[in-house]
Amino acid sequence: MSEQSFLMLTVLADGALHGYGIVRAVSELSQQRVVLRVGTLYGVIDRLCSDGLVELDSEQVHNGRLRRYYRITDNGLTTLAGETARRSEVVRAATERLRTRGLLPESGGTA
Repeated sequence: MSEQSFLMLTVLADGALHGYGIVRAVSELSQQRVVLRVGTLYGVIDRLCSDGLVELDSEQVHNGRLRRYYRITDNGLTTLAGETARRSEVVRAATERLRTRGLLPESGGTA
């Protein structure tokens, strides 16, 4: 799963958002490391929708413009949980290797 998809599913786990809301939430979550452009945003949304991970929640007119709100599906939450576990395992393995090389401090306190 791409980082963009992972971040989008993560922000949608809090509730439905419209496109610009997704862009802002992903930027904030990633500490401005990931900035979604409109073409990328809707390409990822289309893929997540066709995979059954995200669905259209509602449409609202705001200042004369149509806003589409998207929400994560139950399948999307299950997929997000699995991907989170997988990524956590990768982080654990990387941390272990870096500690072995002395690049990260040992974990835990003194007894």
